[in-house]
Amino acid sequence: MAESTTSSPDSGLRARLRRGTGELARFGTVGAFAYVLDVGLFNLLVHAGDPGLLYNQPLRAKVIATICATLFAYFANRQWTWRDRERRGFVREYGLFFGLNLVGLAITLVPLAISRYVLDLSSALADNISANIIGVAFGTAFRFWAYRRWVFTTSKD
Repeated sequence: MAESTTSSPDSGLRARLRRGTGELARFGTVGAFAYVLDVGLFNLLVHAGDPGLLYNQPLRAKVIATICATLFAYFANRQWTWRDRERRGFVREYGLFFGLNLVGLAITLVPLAISRYVLDLSSALADNISANIIGVAFGTAFRFWAYRRWVFTTSKD
């Protein structure tokens, strides 16, 4: 029996997977740049100098660094990662994006707070592992899911 040239449910699934893979790759690229901005600024604030400007306030430094990275990430994701998704109004979209980033930031701060204030670890290595590896990994997983679900919601066809 010859294969049908009509569209099958299988081809729709493949198209969705391709689109999803592209979104994930673009999200990852934006995230990599935002990550460099976040980690670099955090380390400048906490560990550059002897001691760093915010050495005794690492949570504050992480908040400042994350806000800067979030501003970059919103505009890069809106203009590139999810450019084909409908806009639902800047105030609504940006408000949701920023609100979800606050949740992501809280997720990121937990390992840093545990490392600094429970385990009493304050080295650059301990701060970077807790905040910029463990915290960012959990925060990023939450952000990808949340952006796709609530911020950049529908595709234009």
